[in-house]
Amino acid sequence: MNSAVMKKTMYIFVLPALLFYCVFWIFPILKLFQYSVSDYNGYVQQFNYVGLDNYMALFKADILGVAIKNTLIYTVITVVLGNVIALMIALLLNANIRSKGFYRSAFYIPTLFSAIVVGFIWSYIYMPQEGLIASFLAMIGIQNIDTNFLGSFTKALYAIIAVDIWKNIGTSTIIFLAGLQMVPHDLLEAGKIDGAGKWKLFRFITLPLLATSVTINITLSVINGLKAFDYPFIMTGGGPGISTNTLIFAMYEMAFTDQMFGKASAFGIISFAVIIAITAVCVFTLNRKEVAA
Repeated sequence: MNSAVMKKTMYIFVLPALLFYCVFWIFPILKLFQYSVSDYNGYVQQFNYVGLDNYMALFKADILGVAIKNTLIYTVITVVLGNVIALMIALLLNANIRSKGFYRSAFYIPTLFSAIVVGFIWSYIYMPQEGLIASFLAMIGIQNIDTNFLGSFTKALYAIIAVDIWKNIGTSTIIFLAGLQMVPHDLLEAGKIDGAGKWKLFRFITLPLLATSVTINITLSVINGLKAFDYPFIMTGGGPGISTNTLIFAMYEMAFTDQMFGKASAFGIISFAVIIAITAVCVFTLNRKEVAA
């Protein structure tokens, strides 16, 4: 088979994937741009073009700033706290302990449940009077603590973040465990012979060799945090007020509750730009760190 025929064959095989990509990715993005400069309401196909009015209105409104702030808080805490806890658990599970397989399974089980199931379970756990937390505190004699976590303007977002970390920590732990099992024991033994303690062994041998696992987990955590929608939707409905509104939730509410698809499309473009920018910076930085390690 000559090269011309091989090229034609290659293009034929690539064409279905390219068509799928254009129909389900490129076309929706172009339509999103179109709707973002219109007064489209999602129902009537006749709409007027309003230029950049939707973007200007969003930048003047409080909702965009609140949604960006909440999303960044959500992302930073889930990335930092989630990965630190997952790494600590992975180090413990990688040690010589009894029933290691049981503990590994136990920590991974929450990841098997859907977000809807987890959201409803934790909504009951967080209930002010009859919930598990309130009942436990009452049982040990603590009565003066406000347990209305989901009804608090200051606590609701952090209560949701805790649920997200609990749900996804198993995946991060498994990835760290896989990385830990690739660390050569000879290097650790050589470090011990040279007099290095546990902290130095971790800091100068284990952690640099976990660079790939760290990159994977942080990237996944950043993406998960920036697209946070499930738990604010299920557990608080974005409330109280707009205290748990994230970028994706605010866009959803603007489109399907307020029926302002044009403005929601503009919100989507802004959200897309913010998410792409943050993810690109994180991936670029982590890749440089990984190469340096």
